[in-house]
Amino acid sequence: MRRDPRAEGLRWLEQAEADREGARLLFEGGSYHLACFIAQQIAEKALKAFLYAQGEELVIGHSVEALCRWAGRYDSEFEALRAEVAPLDGYYLPTRYPNSVPDSIPARIYNRAMAAEALRMADEVLNLVRRKLRGDPLPSL
Repeated sequence: MRRDPRAEGLRWLEQAEADREGARLLFEGGSYHLACFIAQQIAEKALKAFLYAQGEELVIGHSVEALCRWAGRYDSEFEALRAEVAPLDGYYLPTRYPNSVPDSIPARIYNRAMAAEALRMADEVLNLVRRKLRGDPLPSL
C-alpha cells in the first residue's frame, strides 16, 4: 500500500532530524570527518522528505545539488538555496574512504571549522524543509 505523500515526507524529515542529533554528538566528540558526512546525509534526507511530500514516488540519488534542483521545480526557495548547499556533495565520499585522500586519511584532514560549516549548510536545508512541511523552523544545534 502506498503511503500518504505528506506522511512519507514527514517520515524522512524525522530521520533527517535524528541524524542531525547524531551529527551534533559526532561534532562534540571531535569526529569531524563523520560530522561532515552526516551533514551531507541530513541535507539529502531532508530534500527527499520534501520531494516525497510533493507526491514523488521514487526519489533516488545522493547529490544535494541535484535534489535541490529537483525540489526547485516545486518551490523556488530550493533553487535559491542550491548553490549555497551544493558543497555538501563534496563530503559524500572523501570523508569516509582513505583512498580518496592522498597520503592521509579523512580523520586527519577534516577539522572543526569544516564540520561547523557543513552542519550550517545542512541546517539551512533542514530549516527550509521543516518550514515547508511543518511550518516551523528547526533551531540550530
